[in-house]
Amino acid sequence: MSEMHPFQIPYCSKAVPQVSWALANVICLATGSENDCVDQGQFTQGLHHTSYVHVVNILAENLLDWLEDVGWIRKDNQEIQENVETCANPIDIACSTDTTYGPIKISYMDLFRPVCQQWHLMKLLAVLKNVALICDSSLPNNLEYSGKLKLLDIAYFYSYMLRIFSVLNPVVGPLPVLNMLAFTPGFLVNLWEALEGYLFPGDVKFSEDNDLCKSKISTNKNDGAYEKKQKQASKDGGNKWVTMLQKITGKSQMDVDLISGQTRTSQVKEDAFDVWDVEPLRCGPQGISKDISCLLHLFCATYSHLLLVLDDIEFYEKQVPFTLEQQRRIASMLNTLVYNGSFHGSGGQQNRPLMDAAVRCLHLLYERDCRHQFCPPGLWLSPARNNRPPIAVAARTHEVLSAKPDDALTIPSMAPVITTTHVFPFEERVQMFREFIKMDKFSRKMAGEVAGPGSRSVEVVIRRGHIVEDGFQQLNSLGSRLKSCIHVSFISECGLPEAGLDYGGLFKEFLTDIAKAAFAPEYGLFSQTSTSDRLLIPNTAARFLENGTQMIEFLGKVVGKALYEGILLDYSFSHVFIQKLLGRYSFLDELSTLDPELYRNLMYVKHYDGDVKELSLDFTVTEESLGKRHIIELKPGGKDAIVTNENKLQYVHAMADYKLNRQMLPLSNAFYRGLTDLISPSWLKLFNASEFNQLLSGGNHDIDITDLRNNTRYTGGYTEGSRTVKLFWEVITGFEPKERCMLLKFVTSCSRAPLLGFKHLQPTFTIHKVACDVPLWATIGGQDVERLPSASTCYNTLKLPTYKRPSTLRAKLLYAINSNAGFELS
Repeated sequence: MSEMHPFQIPYCSKAVPQVSWALANVICLATGSENDCVDQGQFTQGLHHTSYVHVVNILAENLLDWLEDVGWIRKDNQEIQENVETCANPIDIACSTDTTYGPIKISYMDLFRPVCQQWHLMKLLAVLKNVALICDSSLPNNLEYSGKLKLLDIAYFYSYMLRIFSVLNPVVGPLPVLNMLAFTPGFLVNLWEALEGYLFPGDVKFSEDNDLCKSKISTNKNDGAYEKKQKQASKDGGNKWVTMLQKITGKSQMDVDLISGQTRTSQVKEDAFDVWDVEPLRCGPQGISKDISCLLHLFCATYSHLLLVLDDIEFYEKQVPFTLEQQRRIASMLNTLVYNGSFHGSGGQQNRPLMDAAVRCLHLLYERDCRHQFCPPGLWLSPARNNRPPIAVAARTHEVLSAKPDDALTIPSMAPVITTTHVFPFEERVQMFREFIKMDKFSRKMAGEVAGPGSRSVEVVIRRGHIVEDGFQQLNSLGSRLKSCIHVSFISECGLPEAGLDYGGLFKEFLTDIAKAAFAPEYGLFSQTSTSDRLLIPNTAARFLENGTQMIEFLGKVVGKALYEGILLDYSFSHVFIQKLLGRYSFLDELSTLDPELYRNLMYVKHYDGDVKELSLDFTVTEESLGKRHIIELKPGGKDAIVTNENKLQYVHAMADYKLNRQMLPLSNAFYRGLTDLISPSWLKLFNASEFNQLLSGGNHDIDITDLRNNTRYTGGYTEGSRTVKLFWEVITGFEPKERCMLLKFVTSCSRAPLLGFKHLQPTFTIHKVACDVPLWATIGGQDVERLPSASTCYNTLKLPTYKRPSTLRAKLLYAINSNAGFELS
């Protein structure tokens, strides 16, 4: 082997610089592991801890600068792993030991093992007389010697270690450091107290004895520039979006002004916003000092790791490590930082680790809030209250950035449309979704795929008795052609063609009927959760049915077509299943929405006080399918791995991962393939799981009578002033909300109103006159029309006889909707 400099080692044809050796040697010397490469569990006797931490910080920062300069850390938001992963052999260095055992070969990163041990951090924290935040923003570039260690010094130490491990430890990255940090008692709380004192200064009181900041913390190197920039950002926020719209659409300033002037559908009171808009973070990372940035990075990285294993009992009931009020503050901090960091630009590569960690932590808290609310809605909307772009602009920018994500780096002001879509009220995101579909239909028309009414349509013939099978055979292979107009002809159960032309109503009837049949548990493709709301989830046994996986994919296309055409389907899916469609991983606590009994059992194991071996568990799960039992190993060798107190947390999460992710993934992927034939994945990511169900099945469990009345059409001789029509509106105003929803389902086949109001219901809600003459003498005698109302759901039409009395109309209408009368009883 050729000679090399004593401070250089071969690493994929690149030499690690002298500073890397110096850093590793300092850690080994300080932890007493320089002689035998073994972690001693304590610092070298007589070590000056402050000097040790300061020296490591200087060396670590220099090493990170070198890694960036040589390209091991990319400037396009990706950490380089290729240089490490393409090596045939890891870094091996000879460590001098007692000659009895000979030379020991270890990897370079093994020299950093002591910093991954909890004793290392605990002993440094013990040195702290007080948890303190140093105010000198010149650290660590110009580290001053101090006899007393500061929390900020330790924060820099571990922030640098996380970044070094991310680059040089390709197999597990910073996981060893994160595991230690997340489970060190009190460390996260100490970090948050330091941050809270800066971010919420008016609400947090500290004793002067705490050695906290006694002078003003600099938010940037130039306070005046920061203030000016903050005011200018607020002033010019809207102009940025106007410029973006012009770039994307090519529209003139006048066109943009018209779009920008549209009225918002949802307004939240200003005071609700101000509480949760964290002022020091209104310019993102560029508006804060390097010290605060370091604390934020370490806090976000550590807390996002802990959130992965923190169960709902700990989060909501025990409220550890933070109270719910603190959780709301943390969420508002992250929300303000991420939105403004995206809107104003993150400030370059040096802030990338902070932004990545903040985005991860924000998404975990937001998804937990979506599942079990602990934050007020105004919190999520607050950062964008003054500069949220118009819907048309947001839709176009979101679409551009989804197709070309690299553009988000060159045009930072466009990035929040993807990163923080929750800053838009739900109603505006629904408008954005419809805008996507409108743009897609326009682009298909421009490409010649839709030449005009009736052209390029698909004709299908469906037998009433085989609606699922015929739909599958004739539509499943269409791919994106399913976006075209579908004309349906029905064959009755007697084998005769049914009369009528399809102007959209018959296809709506076909879509709702196929969903009703295929989503029924007895059909075998979907089952219901054991929770009270009985949500739909793919039946794992469907994999063993003939064409089962293909049928699941077809049902994804059915749902996609309904969303594309704005047709409501009165079904709700399990949130765990929707998480898969949105490309999101499901964690332990979501198991409670899928299998409450299993969740309770796992919580029992997790919090078991005795010896878990007494429960006789191993790392396997038993499945039954088609009368056969299958044993599935949760990890390699799971049958022989006994669950103990040491590995019970691993068992709990492995079991949850299997039930929530691994088990349903094949069927979820099939459904996703069908769904995305029509609906772009980037469109779906505008919504969380609950919102996806609302998008599919409509709004609240009641209807706005005024909105419905303003968007109702009258045919057959009825007008808005007709006596029976007036009685109808009078009667349904007196209905219970549940009865109004039943009426809506009776007429439209869906019990919920369109999210954006009844003007978006297609076809329009219609009341058709059914003339029923009653002799005058019978009317005087108290008789009224005996005929029941009926409905044509494919045309959203209520066929209403000419009742004379409100009592009769009410009784007949309630009888019909409770009997689901339809055509049969008419």
